[in-house]
Amino acid sequence: MNWHGLATYQLGGVKRPGLVVNDTLYDLALLASACGLDPARVTGGLDAMIADWAASAPLMAVMAQRAPQLAADGRLPGVDGAATYAIPYQPRRIFGVASNFYEHADEMGTRLAARSESQPYAFMKAETSVIATGETVLMPPETARLDWEVELGVVIGKTCRHVSVADALSVVAGYTVFNDISARDLNRRTDYPFTHDWFRGKSFDTFGPMGPWLVPAGCIADPQNLRMTLTVNGESMQDGNTSQMIFSVAEQIAYLSRILTLQPGDLIATGTPDGVGMGRGVYLKPGDTMVAWVEGIGAIENAVALESL
Repeated sequence: MNWHGLATYQLGGVKRPGLVVNDTLYDLALLASACGLDPARVTGGLDAMIADWAASAPLMAVMAQRAPQLAADGRLPGVDGAATYAIPYQPRRIFGVASNFYEHADEMGTRLAARSESQPYAFMKAETSVIATGETVLMPPETARLDWEVELGVVIGKTCRHVSVADALSVVAGYTVFNDISARDLNRRTDYPFTHDWFRGKSFDTFGPMGPWLVPAGCIADPQNLRMTLTVNGESMQDGNTSQMIFSVAEQIAYLSRILTLQPGDLIATGTPDGVGMGRGVYLKPGDTMVAWVEGIGAIENAVALESL
């Protein structure tokens, strides 16, 4: 299968679905027409395609296979270079998995039970936090400890409940890059007997950079062997691998599906390796620029600015 990424791009104030093949972005409706297909099958955008992923995935694979030759024949232009990427799609729900790398748990001072006596620890992050690559993370005036976390984002493509670990990857539509921005000083509370408040610390608007596109699961040979990096102002901060996860992608899906019905469009942020700001005693400040990258997918770049009220 040709590697390809499903994107949503913006040009002239209008958002359109696109397909990235060999580093070239093509308009998906134009590509469908060039392939002799009804463009109406793709103009609903990625949200609609993910909702019907069983039909969408093979169609995208066929078009990705044909796109390079169509372009070489002059029958398919690339998208204008002035286009920018929007978020690939709007997540239905975002589930975060905490302390899923031993080294990250260590740097945060988190004591974990033995894996044999434990399960994934999941929380929910507001779906309204997502922004695209190139957009700005806004630092709320309430925080002085804004932090980064590069993560593999897993997009569910099939309704499922009580899915087994062995079958869990079959419900994945694809993968994306996710940066779980956190206000560390707002993750904790002293005014309640409940000491942690991850919803508050992680759900501000702009705290979920994602993208730049969605790479179908069929293009990723092994989601448990992907390098992940994050830089701040060009300096390496995180450099890990999904092989270091405590609980695999499949185990996370199986765990969540025992609690609730997973739906197409749900996004799982699967945990971050060590190297976050809190572990280093260094935090984001206005003017900083982060680049989060996951092997086999791509990179997202986001600057930081102080939120104006």
